[in-house]
Amino acid sequence: MVKAKKQILIQDTEFKKAKNWEGSVCLDDDLLLSDQINKAPMPSEPRKMNFILIGLCTKGKISYRMDTEELVVHAGELLVVSERHVIDGYKCSDDMEGLCIMMSVDFFHEIIKSVHDVSSLFVFARMQPVMKLEADEIATFTEYFQFIKQKISDNHNHFRKDLIRTLMLAMFYDVGNVIYRVKNFDESLLRSEKVFTRFLKMVEENCKRERRVSWYAQQLNITPKYLSTAVKRISGRTAVEWIENYVTMELRVLLKNSTKSIKEITEELNFPNQSFLGKYFKEHVGMTPSAYRKS
Repeated sequence: MVKAKKQILIQDTEFKKAKNWEGSVCLDDDLLLSDQINKAPMPSEPRKMNFILIGLCTKGKISYRMDTEELVVHAGELLVVSERHVIDGYKCSDDMEGLCIMMSVDFFHEIIKSVHDVSSLFVFARMQPVMKLEADEIATFTEYFQFIKQKISDNHNHFRKDLIRTLMLAMFYDVGNVIYRVKNFDESLLRSEKVFTRFLKMVEENCKRERRVSWYAQQLNITPKYLSTAVKRISGRTAVEWIENYVTMELRVLLKNSTKSIKEITEELNFPNQSFLGKYFKEHVGMTPSAYRKS
């Protein structure tokens, strides 16, 4: 357990180091954009991703190893890498240029949960992380990148964060459209994808009162084992982790955007008592509900 915490600390440090890259702009610790990825220092040792990365190679090429697979990204190709992959063996051509978007896992899932057929992104990222874009798709992605980068720097915009989230959501829809154009999955994957999509929708609607995997499996008319296998296969996360992720997001929203007391929030999310909620929140967020509300 101690080893896992140390690993997460290393990963977080890598993400924070990226904030110092030349040509990068950041939205807190949730989102980073860089259009000078060729100047970024590449890690010399394997790194396990704890963030989501979407990159477009605009010139040259970059090769790397993801888990055990050797991959090459050429000019005009989009790369989507989800969390928990081990990346190493970076090699860039001398003329390599590209655009890079890095997101915290929570920020990504907070946005992506609203996307129709969200699991397509997960399936694609894990089964085929590199895809060739058409000329108009390259132009569209570049426009999103530049506009989002501009809005991140606009500190005088009262709606800055909400605007950036909305732009990211729009970009995900367009990336999803590309995925539908190029994806080619077998029937078993498509079945798992449908189960995962329905599961996420149910969790979003019911996580305040129901957190048992068996309950969701019953509603979907499948066994808990089949549900757990399908969810893990598509997303790389367990069903329990997804439920906990949604509960934690609900807690964060209520703590930051409402005047409800901790007691009222405890009752609304069906926790047995405030002490249990406090322990649950600290385990998943790293601070008490009161400290989070004040942060």
